[in-house]
Amino acid sequence: MALSTLKSAAFRSTTKSAKSQKADQRPPQKGRYILAIDQGTTGTTVNLMHAKGDAIARVNQEYKQHYPRPGWVEHKPEDIWKSVLATIETCMRKARVKGTDIAAIGITNQRETIVAWERKSSKPLHNAIVWQDRRTSDLCEKWKSEGHEAMLKEKTGLVIDPYFSASKMHWLLENVSGLRSRAEKGDVAMGTIDSFLLWRLTGGVEHKTDVSNASRTQLMNIESGQWDDDLLKFFNVSRELLPEICDSSGYFGETRGLKILPDGIPITGIAGDQQAALFGQACFEEGESKCTFGTGSFLLINSGSRMVRSKAGLLTTAAWKLKGDASITYALEGGAFICGAAVQFLRDQMGFIKESREIEKLASQVKDSEGVEFVPALTGLGAPHWDPYARGLVCGLTRGTTRAHVARATLEAMALQNTEILLAMKEDLGQSLRSVRVDGGAAANGLLMQLQADYLGVDVVRPKMIETTSAGAAYLAALGAGLFTNLDEIKKAWKVDRTYRSKMTDEARAERLQRWQLAVRRARLT
Repeated sequence: MALSTLKSAAFRSTTKSAKSQKADQRPPQKGRYILAIDQGTTGTTVNLMHAKGDAIARVNQEYKQHYPRPGWVEHKPEDIWKSVLATIETCMRKARVKGTDIAAIGITNQRETIVAWERKSSKPLHNAIVWQDRRTSDLCEKWKSEGHEAMLKEKTGLVIDPYFSASKMHWLLENVSGLRSRAEKGDVAMGTIDSFLLWRLTGGVEHKTDVSNASRTQLMNIESGQWDDDLLKFFNVSRELLPEICDSSGYFGETRGLKILPDGIPITGIAGDQQAALFGQACFEEGESKCTFGTGSFLLINSGSRMVRSKAGLLTTAAWKLKGDASITYALEGGAFICGAAVQFLRDQMGFIKESREIEKLASQVKDSEGVEFVPALTGLGAPHWDPYARGLVCGLTRGTTRAHVARATLEAMALQNTEILLAMKEDLGQSLRSVRVDGGAAANGLLMQLQADYLGVDVVRPKMIETTSAGAAYLAALGAGLFTNLDEIKKAWKVDRTYRSKMTDEARAERLQRWQLAVRRARLT
């Protein structure tokens, strides 16, 4: 980049920082509600919550997924943005709330998904490359073979895998015509979905992210909480492309130029979806854990201010950094790429069911899967295997196999994946979990929750509000806006709906896991 351009960028950054500091000191808005935007992989959900945590209204809108080649997964950024605007407008109309009633906005988002856009027009320069996308598998294997994984894991807490953002950024810069040259001129911005939404919400004024999202790019140093020069050089990504890394609660900017909302509503909380869910579950103490059942399933356990370096294939990640905290709060994480998406696969591609909620009734028609196994490695395997080449597998079929057995095997697979992750967590932490808090859409499935408790051998606790990802975004925004003063107030807002306890013997549990692991090995050989 030219020196003049660098000086200009530095001036804009300094000026913007000064403005942000000034704005951060202003009193909170007088509105009564928090608007929580949950931008997910298959759709956008907007929740309107009272400033003290009670849910008022919720609206969801799905949008189209794009699969240009096998293993490639993309979204159209404009589809994402339109879904955000539509859900905000519908939710406010549903609740009969005006824009002036909104005190603050919180954002939570699908992590690792990357967007590049033109700074001047805010127009996307390519489809978003989704976290599930595997197009950089060969590149990641090359980096592994060259011996770079130890350095990357030490600096980031992450393994080399197409899952993370940096290889996607590298691919965009290398393969989208003219993108690198335009980036060098300062014409391009790039970031995770939260930063794209923040840019659009603020009329192109703010290019920021929070520490939890930044920790998933593989460009942030996990200890310092800042972009790392060595990592930027390795992935050949310019710092000028990237957003400023901020605390997860605090002033990020304010709405500007939107037809559906007035100017001046502060955005005061941002976190990646899984970290937001951990926060929304009020897992504030070291050792407290949650499992989110979404498109994928993700187990996180709060490790406090200490970073646990996994030896069992898990990830060390930033959970959040709160306004005024001296240090980052960390978590140990394991995730399966396909969870609820397995039910969508049965619905959309296989035609087994017409609606996702039918899966529980169908699976309940049989007592077990009678030997049928479904390994939903439809986009490879995540923790603790990290095998991008594994493929989905259905085995154990007989002439007596029915749709109900396959449906049952699907729910069992969703729970068994999480069991493997928990065993890896126990190995890393050297301690057992007393319980796991669950959330996400599939947490409403009682059969799945009982299976999870059976296979884990610990209590599974479901809160009254299972949309804890949105709740986490709202709580962070409330803290950032001064509507909550401490974490104890959030703990009071969190309430239990039901606790599921294991009904399975240790011997039966071990035998069931052994059969599952055999099926996983077969999926990795395909």
